This record gives sequence, structure tokens and C-alpha cells, in this order.
Amino acid sequence: MLKRSAGVLLNVSSMPGDFGIGGFTSDAYNCVHMIADMGFSWWQILPLTTIGLGNSPYSGVSAYAINFLYVDPYDLRDRGLITDDEINAHRYGGEPYTVDYGFAFWCKSQILRKAYDSINADYRAQIQQFVQDNANWLPDYALYMSIKEHEDNRPWWNWSEKLKFRDERALEQFAAEHSDDVKYYYFEQYVLSEQWKKLLAHCHSMGVGVIGDIPIYVSHDSADVWANPTQFQLDENLSPTRVAGVPPDYFADDGQLWGNPLYDYSVMEKDGFSWWLARLERSFELYDAVRIDHFRGLYDYWSVPANAETAKEGRWEKGPRFKLLDKIKGKFSDKIIIAEDLGQIDDGVRDFLEKSGYPGMRVMQFAFEDNESVHLPHNYPINCVAYTATHDNDTTLGYLYKIPENIRDYALRYCGYEGFGWGAGGGGCPSTRAFVKTLLQSSAKLAVVPLQDLCGYGSDTRMNVPGQAEGNWRYRATYSALAEI
Repeated sequence: MLKRSAGVLLNVSSMPGDFGIGGFTSDAYNCVHMIADMGFSWWQILPLTTIGLGNSPYSGVSAYAINFLYVDPYDLRDRGLITDDEINAHRYGGEPYTVDYGFAFWCKSQILRKAYDSINADYRAQIQQFVQDNANWLPDYALYMSIKEHEDNRPWWNWSEKLKFRDERALEQFAAEHSDDVKYYYFEQYVLSEQWKKLLAHCHSMGVGVIGDIPIYVSHDSADVWANPTQFQLDENLSPTRVAGVPPDYFADDGQLWGNPLYDYSVMEKDGFSWWLARLERSFELYDAVRIDHFRGLYDYWSVPANAETAKEGRWEKGPRFKLLDKIKGKFSDKIIIAEDLGQIDDGVRDFLEKSGYPGMRVMQFAFEDNESVHLPHNYPINCVAYTATHDNDTTLGYLYKIPENIRDYALRYCGYEGFGWGAGGGGCPSTRAFVKTLLQSSAKLAVVPLQDLCGYGSDTRMNVPGQAEGNWRYRATYSALAEI
């Protein structure tokens, strides 16, 4: 189980690389070396899933598939599937500090298509075995992606009626007429799975475990909802009746209207929550530990009318609670699960989390406006995972610049820093180093620091602004920045 340790939060997309985005290349191996050399034993990433709206890993088109943007072209070359000339024709020539999603989509899809055209019979046999081993999700994903491509990328509820409603004969006919397209997506996921397994094994050889992240909800326009509509609160036309979000909080005055379809837990309960168990089983194939985002939604969840303009119009609904939690604990009793328990937490949620035995989360940036805050490091329970900041927060330096002077002075004194020059950024930034040192000295079983805080970076490297639809998920590290830590 979880031992006292520390980790680095760095998404795969944020690593250096030659193709406009981080990936499973040697750059990832170099970053793992860096993490291990600094004495950290965990690498935390965001969901690996194929991304959807806003380039967000939390709006993926599949809860199971791996993002094709992470594919390593050099590995494909070493497998004899593409050439050096083809790699050189797809190198990124822009600035290295942010992800260029437009280029990455073009580049990686072109490279994967070229590689697919080169596979031989042995490859096809390996892929077919991979399909059989992942039969509970891969055929649906490949069919969904193929249809979506031929439907001009429209969401599945705007497809032709028979495909939208999964008419069996229509699906069989499409699969037969577009079998090569379907097989391409089998190949895509096979390659990505092999590359990730290799990188994960390297992490283990360096004494580094990987913490993955699963969003509590899935996107409406996803293979998951299309293939399993009865598991969700949809009407007879397969439109959501109520959607997910959170009430007004620290991040947003109007709350956050996520728009994901909500689960129909009464249906899920009838088959023992098999959908949830299968999803977690897949997650533990990919990660050594799993953070369940918005864990409180398993206790009570915020339910918003599908036609609402803001999340303010929602209401709390009773979640599956121990009916689901007991199933999870029974099947995954030996696995590490982290419960994201931020936001509006009441006594019922606290009791639910305590009885689960899972560590919750603490974030230093939430600590200093309340002298009794549970986020003050001296109040941390041992069984928690503590952060200077998460992917949804500003960087620590950016946070310090934006808060009122009296709160900043208190925060700096609390962390043992007094003097001038607190705002000097870079690897030697004294204020962020004081925050990191205070975090590591706390009683939290696991302390996690975003790479941006290790680098002493400001708000321009923030990963995500909740409620902001565009411009997120773009931060990238460079080797020159890593050398300054």
C-alpha cells in the first residue's frame, strides 16, 4: 500500500519532444530519470485517454483508449514501419514551450497511417490477439472512431439513425465495408499499449510508480456512452436528461457546468456495477495507483437540468455510496486509490471517505485564508496526498503574486521565508522552494509537487483554468528549464 513518499506532477503532453507535444519518446524516459535522481518515487500524470473538446484529457472520447498523440515515431522506425525521412518530414519547427495541438494531430495521424500501411502478417496476428484480450472495449472504440471519421467528425447523436441507435445489421454492414479503417484503430491502440508498457516498466526499474487519473464522468460524445447508453440518464432520443457539474465554489462563482451525462445508478446496480469495475480494471493495467477525480460524486452528486445555462440550477442527488464502494474495495483491495475530495465537502462525505480508507487530498494554496483550514500542513492527517498545487490551480509563484499582500505575508512566514526577493522566479525561486520544503516536511503520506513549482514558474505555465473552455493543457517543459531545478 501507499508508503511515505513524494512525487512529481507532470503530464505526458508537457514533456519535451520533437513533434509539438510530449509523448512516449526517449524524452519521457529522460524525465523519469530526472524524477528518480531527485529522490521522488512517484510520477503523477493526467488521464492518458484520447482527448476531446478543448483538448482536455478530462473530456476524452474513450475511458479506455490511449491518446494517439503520445505515440513515439522513433519506436515505429525501429520496428521498421516508417523511415527516418518520414520522421524528419514531421518534426516540429515551432517554439517548444507550449503544445501545438493542431500540428500534433496532423503529425501523429500521418505517421501512424504510414506505419499501419507497412505492417505484415506477424503484426496482424499480434494485433488480433490484442483485440481478443481487450474485447470488452476495443471493438466499440474502433467502430466508434471509424464511423465518426466517415460522419465528418459529428457527434454520434447526429449520425444516421441506425448507427446512432446501434442497429446490429447496420453496424455489421459498416464494419464490413470499412474493415481497414476499423483495423487501423486496432493497430493504433496496440502500438500505444506496447509503448506505454515499455515506459511503465522503465519507471519501475527506476523505482518510480505512476499515479494515473480517471475522471468520474465520461463525455457524452464518447465510445463509452454510445456503446452503453442504458448506463446513463438519457431520454428515448439518447439525449441527456440531466448533466454533471459542481455548485459555485473557489474556482467559479456560477459553479462549473461540465455537461457530462450522469450515470443511471439504478441500472448499474442491477449488474453489480460491472461498468465501473471494468473501467477500474483497465486503469490498473495502465497505472500503479489511481486518483478518482471528484470522488465525492460517489456519495452525492450535483445534478443539473440538461437545458440549464449555469450549474447554479442544479441540486444534490444521492450517489451509489457503499453499494459501489464495497464492490470496488472487494475487487481492488490490494490497489492504491486516491480520493479527490476537494470542493464542497460535508460531514457525510467525510465519513464516507474515512470509512473507505482511501487517502484524500490537501492543497496548500487553499490553506492561508483560514487559520483553521484543513489545508494548512500542520493539520494534515497522515493518510492524505498533499500538493502545493494541482493541475487546476495556478502555479505557486503565480498564486503568490495574485493574493492580497497580508495573506501572502502570512503564507511566506508560515513556510519559513522572510526577507526580500520572494518573487524571483526560476529554479532557485525562494518562495516556491519554501512551499515545497514545507509540504515535504508535513505528515502527509504522499507529497506531490507540480514540475512548474519545482521550476519556480509563474502563471504563464498554468495547466488549466476551470470553467475556461479554450487555451488550457498547453504547458510544456524544456530541457533548459529542467536543468535549472
